[in-house]
Amino acid sequence: MNLTVSPDKYCLARAAAEQAATTIRHSISVRGCTRIVVATGASQFEFLEQLTRAPDIDWKKVEMFHLDEYLNMPPTHPASFRKYLRERLIDKVGITRVHLLDGERDPSEVIAEMTAEIRKAPVDVAFVGIGENGHLAFNDPPADFDTEEAYIVVELDELCRRQQLGEGWFQSLEEVPRRALSMTVGQVLKAKQIIAVVPDARKAQAVGKCFCGEISPMTPASILQTHPNTFVYLDKDSAALLQSAL
Repeated sequence: MNLTVSPDKYCLARAAAEQAATTIRHSISVRGCTRIVVATGASQFEFLEQLTRAPDIDWKKVEMFHLDEYLNMPPTHPASFRKYLRERLIDKVGITRVHLLDGERDPSEVIAEMTAEIRKAPVDVAFVGIGENGHLAFNDPPADFDTEEAYIVVELDELCRRQQLGEGWFQSLEEVPRRALSMTVGQVLKAKQIIAVVPDARKAQAVGKCFCGEISPMTPASILQTHPNTFVYLDKDSAALLQSAL
């Protein structure tokens, strides 16, 4: 695992996007296509903005999956991750091969279809964030490190739901869904490369626990320590509790 600390979230975004673009270009040059997983949430705003500006990427050769989506969430809702990805990535660069989790359909059918698609070939790079509670995708503590499934239905804990409220996606905690579809921890780890984009002071405690503590389902993103090709991009605020360890 590699840690990079930038002065601020904008420098972080540029550095992470440069590596992401390099990986995408390389995969396309070697195989003629690439498969990526994309995270959502407020922490990914600057990173995706920089990535969509990256030159010399043939986005028609990119196949995209994403990490999670709320159950019973229409794609018109401001908090919909399908809406987020269309507005911030898909429609901006013209990706045509997309696999979006439909939280309005029967979860078992969606899981079966998405599992079949993602297992057709390895994922070249997964872009992930880390939740304020240490979650990876929507795998809140205690995360299931052992499941062989690619996607599961998860129950969102209160800290996770409060984070979604705090980021401005909902008007009240009662509006935040309690269940979601999520890529599993094990499936995330199958990616050849993982780029974790984790800015802001509100993530400092989770970052400290995940990367200075033991690997535990109670700090789900700590499992990234086991992946040999993980690159974690922090800013000085999110890295505040790591400084003594760097």
